Amino acid sequence: MQFQKYVSTRATPQTQPIPGAGQVMNAAGGYAWAVDNWTRLDRFLVLGTEGGTFYTSERALTVQNAQAVAACIQADGLRTVARIVAISEAGRAPKNDPALFALAMAAALGDPATRRAALTALPQVARTGTHLFHFLGYAEAFRGWGRGLRRAVATWYTDKPAQTLAYQAVKYQQRDGWSHRDALRLAHAQPPTDQHAIIFHWMVKGWADVGAAPHPEAAVRLIWAMERAKRAERVDQVVALIEQYDLPWETVPSQWLGAPEVWQALLPKLPLTALLRNLARMTANGALTAESEALAMVLRKLGDGELLRKARIHPIAVLTAFNTYAAGRGMRGALQWEPIPAVIDALDRAFYAAFGNVEATGKRIVLALDVSGSMSTGMVAGVPGLTPRVAGAAMALVTANVEPQVMTVGFSHTLVPLAIRPGQRLNEVVALTNHLPFGGTDCAKPMLWALEAGVKADAFVVYTDNETWFGQMHPVQALQEYRRKTGIPAKLVVVAMTSGGFTIADPNDAGMLDVVGFDAAAPQVISDFIGAE
Repeated sequence: MQFQKYVSTRATPQTQPIPGAGQVMNAAGGYAWAVDNWTRLDRFLVLGTEGGTFYTSERALTVQNAQAVAACIQADGLRTVARIVAISEAGRAPKNDPALFALAMAAALGDPATRRAALTALPQVARTGTHLFHFLGYAEAFRGWGRGLRRAVATWYTDKPAQTLAYQAVKYQQRDGWSHRDALRLAHAQPPTDQHAIIFHWMVKGWADVGAAPHPEAAVRLIWAMERAKRAERVDQVVALIEQYDLPWETVPSQWLGAPEVWQALLPKLPLTALLRNLARMTANGALTAESEALAMVLRKLGDGELLRKARIHPIAVLTAFNTYAAGRGMRGALQWEPIPAVIDALDRAFYAAFGNVEATGKRIVLALDVSGSMSTGMVAGVPGLTPRVAGAAMALVTANVEPQVMTVGFSHTLVPLAIRPGQRLNEVVALTNHLPFGGTDCAKPMLWALEAGVKADAFVVYTDNETWFGQMHPVQALQEYRRKTGIPAKLVVVAMTSGGFTIADPNDAGMLDVVGFDAAAPQVISDFIGAE
């Protein structure tokens, strides 16, 4: 009896667990390792659950991640709050909503010390009025308005300087059924200064009389300017108010947003996030042209890596702007524009800059992109069209542009080399991967291919959803085989492109690392791991 044909730790079909390895069945019916709750927390905070995955609905994926967050809160609530704050403040996640949701859970489900820490951290995670409104909606799903929540929300308003509060008041007036009036009334906030009192009054009751002269209190003139803009009859009046009082674009009445003069006035002080969202509008209405001063200003802003980092511009925000702008037409509505090549190039460079300065290791690296059917479903961070497959290809470009010795392949149940080269535009790589055939997932393919083709690699970086099931050998077994036969102590980095609960990386192997896809810090983490001796 050849027992080894059926039971082996060196070659086990992926539809069976490796004997003694502690694997569990993944959503595709294959076997992998379950990640711990702390890893699941990170995946949720960065990737979210919008759109679900190929195998798991949005509802089920959200419930699973919420259960992992709750488990972390129960195990160590203070550590959980610290992690939420760290990822949110550093701008490592494409969206802040998962952090706000997790913070609301901690503020309701934690022990007294955890609840206090979560509410104390509210201004660090809810940095804008919109963030605050999202948090309030999430919090009400778990708790009522007790003394702690009232105090935390009141402090959010009263601790801000009056001028900062006025800016928040006009820029983020209401979201998701919440307004500042609602929050102030429920929090019972008491104004600490006369200027705060004026702003509070405007938030709750508005101003019945707005005079022609600027408000005597400098800190609240922004509110006065916005009210005057509502009453403007000519575009030059709006432009003057923007230039004198730095009105945010959200305060400009909609009838004036089609005027190029308005956007030219807004541009010098326009935050980078707003700039990325309005490039198409400015090009369509003529505010941004190939020979304009406005274009030079836009290119300077997009080319300033330090400015990108200070503004917490996430690479996905740049990628979304790139894809939208390069398309020349909006996904909704009839807006069309002729893309300016210099803007497309600047967005392409800004994508890499948003990841920070990633250092090269000089190692031999195989970048392996999972292009199987399951990677073509769902949305990374809720961005329409940004499937795990597309996001993985874009993220791999960061390493490909830094490292001198890189080979890139795409795989499902088969494998093909990909002609990805440094300096290649994002849209070219996305189009390349989108045209590859789908198939079942075999994450062992990159290592088996490298062994068969005689490719020498110090590290394999696999971008995947970890739903592998197709092959006759597990990925870790393929890596071990590669190590044995080549004598190279190759490492494996698994980049999770969804917030599922599985990984193909063996947690007991120090030469394997599981990281969260599209975490802004991930490329440098990968570089550090590969470069470490």
